Amino acid sequence: MTAFQNDIEAVEALKAEHGASWDRINPEHVARMRAQNRFKTGLEIAQYTADIMRRDMEEYDADSSVYTQSLGVWHGFIGQQKLISIKKHLKTTNKRYLYLSGWMVAALRSEFGPLPDQSMHEKTSVPALIEELYTFLRQADARELDLLFTQLDEARVAGDETAVEFIQSQIDNFETHVVPIIADIDAGFGNPEATYLLAKKMIEAGACALQVENQVSDEKQCGHQDGKVTVPHEDFIAKINAIRYAFLEMGIDNGVIVSRTDSLGAGLTQKLAVSHTPGDLGDQYNSYLDVEEISESDLGNGDVVIKRDGKLLRPKRLASNLFQFRPGTGEDRCVLDSITSLKNGADLLWIETEKPHVEQIAGMVDRIREVIPNAKLVYNNSPSFNWTLSFRQQAYDLLAEQGADVSAYDRDKLMSVDYDGTELAQLADEKIRTFQSEGSARAGIFHHLITLPTYHTAALSTDNLAKGYFGDEGMLTYVRDVQRQEIRQGIATVKHQNMAGSDIGDNHKEYFAGDAALKAGGKDNTMNQFN
Repeated sequence: MTAFQNDIEAVEALKAEHGASWDRINPEHVARMRAQNRFKTGLEIAQYTADIMRRDMEEYDADSSVYTQSLGVWHGFIGQQKLISIKKHLKTTNKRYLYLSGWMVAALRSEFGPLPDQSMHEKTSVPALIEELYTFLRQADARELDLLFTQLDEARVAGDETAVEFIQSQIDNFETHVVPIIADIDAGFGNPEATYLLAKKMIEAGACALQVENQVSDEKQCGHQDGKVTVPHEDFIAKINAIRYAFLEMGIDNGVIVSRTDSLGAGLTQKLAVSHTPGDLGDQYNSYLDVEEISESDLGNGDVVIKRDGKLLRPKRLASNLFQFRPGTGEDRCVLDSITSLKNGADLLWIETEKPHVEQIAGMVDRIREVIPNAKLVYNNSPSFNWTLSFRQQAYDLLAEQGADVSAYDRDKLMSVDYDGTELAQLADEKIRTFQSEGSARAGIFHHLITLPTYHTAALSTDNLAKGYFGDEGMLTYVRDVQRQEIRQGIATVKHQNMAGSDIGDNHKEYFAGDAALKAGGKDNTMNQFN
């Protein structure tokens, strides 16, 4: 017996206990409403989705072709439409997640207005967006089930038992739109206690996976900007511990921590690491500093020095009081960061790179896996990369290595439309198409995401609409490029009243008031034009 049938029987028994005062309660209507509201709390969602992620991680360990994916979204409606689209076209949400980007929260969800990705936005806006996303995903469940319940009622009235059985099986085997969210907690928004408090709020809202980065909280920069400043490993481990404690306190024992290192592009540190013995973690961190050997007589007022192997070393300190790493040490620091995080409670890695290059990523992962064999990455397929130029240059280099004649191409100008359709451009596009599968097979990428794609799609689609609507085409632009496409592609939002919950409300009114219900979906509802 299904959960749906069990609920009907349970309410029937409860109704019998209350006698005549419950005569107007329909047990099947109660079961329907319960099915439409499967998740009662954010913690239920966090546990459900944590179980999904852990299962997916195990499956990836056994077969790297079953990687996972997500798109970053900045509003509940955008996340909802993404999952509706996935279910419509791919028939299942399996291995598809949502990503919550701190960049987009800063740029689009702050009460201060648009902000750069520097942790200046309100920290409460992050758990608020998680809650909003799951509210919209739960509403997508309610809407899709409501459509099935309506079809079930119509089939019963028509006496079509085959249809009744088929629709009932769809209800019994309904796949929820609720999927895991990997949520960006930036650099923790303060000290470890602040990180812990925010992590609890994010978990309560439904997050099963939190991504934290090793930058200084009050100097945090976007991973694709200059001026990034990292912290010593012990400082970062404290924040990983804070997040784990938050998961454990909230009862999500298998919550996922994604440890991000920005060391590849970060040339600065705020402070020197504490070292007690040669070769310890602090000593390893300090070993990458840009230093000069000095004698005691060379010491100046206020100088900071490190003693290593009997030598006095003076780190290069900037006017900002930040210390500088030696150029060329980024990859080594990324490897050390990653190994250290996995040894201290992180579950997944994120290495922020300056370009999408499988072999560059794989080179670091190979070194990490020498120590942690099942190390896995979350990778940012970033809109900050010029994908076309990068992969055309990679294709150019590959052709040149193979001895092909590349004299017709200017490597520095490969973005030009003049190269569209060439052998090089086709090779580059094929490498872009297979980047995710190749990255997962070769470079240990468990999860591919695009951080802020819907920021760009919203801007592009709005530009196209405004250009035509306010120009000579007028209303034709909307009709041809939006509504006509919605109808022909089966985009559910063409019936926007239904998407917003009007039909669900009508059915609830009928549950509550029977034939006396005043409903919005009658013959005069203009949405009927889209039936």
